[in-house]
Amino acid sequence: MMSSKYVIIGNSHAAVGCIEGIRSADAAGTITVISKEKRPAYGRPLISYYLQGKTTPEKMRYRSADYYEKNGVKVIYGEAAAVEPRTKTVLLKDGSMISYDKLMYAAGSVPFLPPMPGLDGTKHFSFMTMDDAEALEAAISRESRVLIIGAGLIGLKCAEGLYGRVASITVADLAGRILPSVYDEKASGIMMAHLESKGIRFRLGVSVAAFENGAAVFTDGVREDFDIIVTAVGVRPNIGILKEAGAECGRGVLTDAKSRTSLPGIYAAGDCTQYDDISSGQNRIMAILPNAYEQGRIGGINMAGGEASFDNAFPINSLGLFGLHTVTAGSYDGDSVEFDENGYKKLFFRDDRLIGFIIMGDVTGSGIYSALIRNRTPLSSIDFELTAHKPQLLGFDKAARKEMLGGAHFEN
Repeated sequence: MMSSKYVIIGNSHAAVGCIEGIRSADAAGTITVISKEKRPAYGRPLISYYLQGKTTPEKMRYRSADYYEKNGVKVIYGEAAAVEPRTKTVLLKDGSMISYDKLMYAAGSVPFLPPMPGLDGTKHFSFMTMDDAEALEAAISRESRVLIIGAGLIGLKCAEGLYGRVASITVADLAGRILPSVYDEKASGIMMAHLESKGIRFRLGVSVAAFENGAAVFTDGVREDFDIIVTAVGVRPNIGILKEAGAECGRGVLTDAKSRTSLPGIYAAGDCTQYDDISSGQNRIMAILPNAYEQGRIGGINMAGGEASFDNAFPINSLGLFGLHTVTAGSYDGDSVEFDENGYKKLFFRDDRLIGFIIMGDVTGSGIYSALIRNRTPLSSIDFELTAHKPQLLGFDKAARKEMLGGAHFEN
């Protein structure tokens, strides 16, 4: 029996998950990884800590230095140009071809830049990869005035990485508050006040009308001089070559619970995909690293002839900025209850299920809340009115919980 040939386009968390999924079911098949970045898989969220000098490229490795060798993986540092499902081949930009029996597409996302007059003639930086971080580090000085366009996760992590290494940092965004896709209005306000206390300046509710002569002119007429500009407006799923190959796509490549695409023998995982979110009931993009790894692992198992499904996915973010930690998860489209002890906590529920939460400050209990969402636990079965405030009490039986809390309850 001939061994299978597996090819993985991409080399981040989803790719590592795929390698480990394949090897759990097939120790003999050949695995080839096509990596656009010319470095081993690493923890991308750590690039801000690299800028701060808190870590090194070696410490940022997602797996050990001998990982590929130990798992029998061949890494090709190059870029895929096309996928041909009919002939089961991948064409690289250097003209070479690689054949496959099963293909995993884990190409991630790419920066999105809306039209901004004058930007093409202005040197600017992204902040998504180690290459980006190294280029930015080489350009900054203690006198640099930095303007970051985008007050989302990438922009604010960039601000944290640059903090203390430049003269000033201003963050601008068309949205009226920071991290609008992650926080509710109150949590955004708390985090913004925290960042402002560190000296980060914000210009919100405005966009850049033009870049000219080392300055950004905003739509409200204000002119902001800068030495360094970082664009972190957003990202888009990198679906191009798979869509051209005929895969069904929405905003991302459509995948099922087994990480299969609509094309036979082709799987997909990570930020380039769109799949079911159990917290909202929607089919959507969830660019979350733990999900990317799990999608890749499930896909790898199925590629190798095993049986596995990822049918309880939902978005979850763990974020620390300047010492203030938050964990957010799920959907906010439901009834809610709010607590303000040891930080800020808000729980969202619907149809006797916890569907989402925001925890800021003391993030104790986030793992328990996540499990309630993932397992679709009926709230009535765990005395949610008693345990919402202190989920650790779920370790006690019902009678003990009632006695410890004295019949406490919350109001919707």
